[in-house]
Amino acid sequence: MKTLVFGASTNPQRYSYKAIERLKAFNHDIEAIGGREAEVLGIKIQIGHPDLSDVCTITMYMGASRQADHEEYLLSLKPKRIIFNPGAENDSLAQKARENNIEVLEACTLVMLNTGQY
Repeated sequence: MKTLVFGASTNPQRYSYKAIERLKAFNHDIEAIGGREAEVLGIKIQIGHPDLSDVCTITMYMGASRQADHEEYLLSLKPKRIIFNPGAENDSLAQKARENNIEVLEACTLVMLNTGQY
């Protein structure tokens, strides 16, 4: 079961980078999609809408204003949950996710990992 870090960054100061770092430390399978192809800590950051399977959790780091072009793709992955990290909250996508029986959380992935709630 995989976690997709959506809005991944190569900048170590960004929370999406820190999420990849912590997910890796907790031995989670990770996929990452960002604005440009790169690699972070051995995880390839892909662009666009790659063919992914077995995505359990999408952790969102892209702001709502930029999510619209990706909504159908994200929902098509049929994750069990979407975590909207601070700054990535999106009522429209959250509602569509709930309509597709996807759990929606407005939470911080880093806090969830560090407190055993992930």
